Amino acid sequence: MNRSIVNESGRQESGRQESGTAEPGTERSGAERRSGGRAGGSALIDWPIPEPALPAAVHPVLADAARAASAAYGAARRRHTRAELGTEVAMGADGTPTMLLDRLVEEAVADVAHRHGVNLLSEEAGFVDNSSAVTMVVDPVDGSSNAATGVPLSCFAGVLAIDGVGTEAVTTWLDTGRAWHAVAGTPTPFRTTGRTSLTGAEVCLLRPRPETVRTWQRVALRAGRVRVLSTTCLEAVLVAEGSIDAFADVGAGVHRIMDLAAAMVIVPAAGGVVVDALGRPLELNPDLSLRWSGIVAATEELAGELIDEIGAADTTD
Repeated sequence: MNRSIVNESGRQESGRQESGTAEPGTERSGAERRSGGRAGGSALIDWPIPEPALPAAVHPVLADAARAASAAYGAARRRHTRAELGTEVAMGADGTPTMLLDRLVEEAVADVAHRHGVNLLSEEAGFVDNSSAVTMVVDPVDGSSNAATGVPLSCFAGVLAIDGVGTEAVTTWLDTGRAWHAVAGTPTPFRTTGRTSLTGAEVCLLRPRPETVRTWQRVALRAGRVRVLSTTCLEAVLVAEGSIDAFADVGAGVHRIMDLAAAMVIVPAAGGVVVDALGRPLELNPDLSLRWSGIVAATEELAGELIDEIGAADTTD
C-alpha cells in the first residue's frame, strides 16, 4: 500500500465512532427488535464452522488471517444468539453500521496483522498503520447479514498488497471451509466458464434498488438464470471457478474496495475480468468513502455486454 496516500487520507487505527448501542445481553430487547421479530432470533446457530481448507502455498499472513476469521466466527456463534450477532455496536470506518459479529471477527484478523507486522485495511477499522510496506486488505465477514442470521452464505476475503498493488489473495467460504487462492500473474487451477454473451448467462446480481430496478430487470431478462446471494466476495469466486458466468452491481455504486479486492487478484488469474460498470478505475485506495459498481465476468466480452446493458438509456414509460 502506498503509505503517502494512506497518510494523506488521514485514516487512523481507531477508525470508528461508538454509536452508543449497549453490548448484547445488557439490552436484549433491543437486539430482539433489530431481529425484526423473526422466530429463532433468540437462538444460537448450532452447527460448527470448519477450519478453512487452505492450499499449502498461501502466504502465512493470509493463512493465519483466514483461520482466525473462521475461528472467531465459530466462537461468536457458540456464544451469541442470532439477534445478538446482528446488533449494531458501532459505526464503521466505511460509514456503515458495525454488527457485533463484524467486530468480533475483525478484531481477530487485526490481531494477526499486528503479530505479523503488516498494515491492515478493513471496513470497520479503516486503515491500521503497522509501519509496513505490506498491507492486508480484508473483508473479515462478507455477507455479514447472512452470517448473523444463519444463512450459510458468507466468507472471509483477504489480499496482500505491496505499495498499493495486490500480489496474492484468498477467499474462504466460512460455513464450508472451501478456499480459493491466487497469486497475481499466475494462472489458477480453476477457470471461468469463458462465456462471452449475456443472453442466456447464469448471473448473480445485487438486489434491485428503487433507482436501479429497471436496469436490474433489463439485465435479468437477458440472463438465463439470476441469483441474489448477498455476498459479493463469494459470488466473485463462483465466477472464477466457473459455477456462474458473471456477477454485477447494476449501477447502485455500493461496493467498497474490500468487496472487490480479492476478486481483482483471483478472477483475472482464472481468466476473467473485474471492472466498474461506470468505467471508474479500481484501485486499492484506503479512502473508504469511495464506491464502485463492480462487474465480475468470465470474459471481457461478457463484461462489455453487461456494461452496455447497465448504461443503456431507459426507454420504458
